[in-house]
Amino acid sequence: MSNCESCPTKDKCSSKENCMIENNPLNQVKKVIGVMSGKGGVGKSTVSVLLANQLRKQGYRVGILDADITGPSIPRLMHVENQRAEASEMGIFPVNTKNGMKVISLNLLMEDENQPVIWRGPLLAGVVKQFWTDVIWGDLDYLLIDMPPGTADIALTVMQSIPINGVVMVSVPQDLVSMIVAKAVNMARKMDIDVIGVVENMSYIQCPDCKTKIQMYDDDNTEEFLKDMNLDLIGELPMCKEIIDISKNGMETISDNLSSTLDDITKKVISKI
Repeated sequence: MSNCESCPTKDKCSSKENCMIENNPLNQVKKVIGVMSGKGGVGKSTVSVLLANQLRKQGYRVGILDADITGPSIPRLMHVENQRAEASEMGIFPVNTKNGMKVISLNLLMEDENQPVIWRGPLLAGVVKQFWTDVIWGDLDYLLIDMPPGTADIALTVMQSIPINGVVMVSVPQDLVSMIVAKAVNMARKMDIDVIGVVENMSYIQCPDCKTKIQMYDDDNTEEFLKDMNLDLIGELPMCKEIIDISKNGMETISDNLSSTLDDITKKVISKI
């Protein structure tokens, strides 16, 4: 299988075989979901973890592939930062979380997570490919890919090298109606990948006493933007301590109200792929 026909560089490419999607015969991954953002700092990795945990809570077999090679935050968010992935002649074995999810990240292969990855694009892209072809994922219902922000080299490699069924776009209110999101959406569509919808993170704050939702930004143009881009807003997440604290306390901090919101978002994602 190849994405060459939808690749924006197809006319200049002299080695189209490099874009062929390879499947590890040891793996049976039913659905692959990319989680993408137009830029960093919008909570893309956090949303990846929240979706993964919610899918696992619903009984699915779930894995997370951390493709944000230069800014890998998944291990800490999943509380596996002190573990290390192991390798054999068969391939690389991902780390298992307490609730049975499989995780791979470059930080799980490094002795010191604080050391920077000072590599050029081709090396970074090669690692992402190996996370798909060489990792022993086994049988998974869903593999979530925490993609790097933006529309640069690694994001292109992910879309060309891995059979993604759809991407969830993550944004924040002040950036949603902007060319940043439009660029990311249009990139996915040029690569012939469905955009499942948008999760608006840090969408509002909630009064702890009266539970009133307080919008931080004017969203008058949001509906028009979503309509013009043919996008669905599949959920809004609050700016709240329980989400911020998942890196310290895990999903135990998630309230029933927020869990219900996440459940609704997850059901919409599942229904669209």
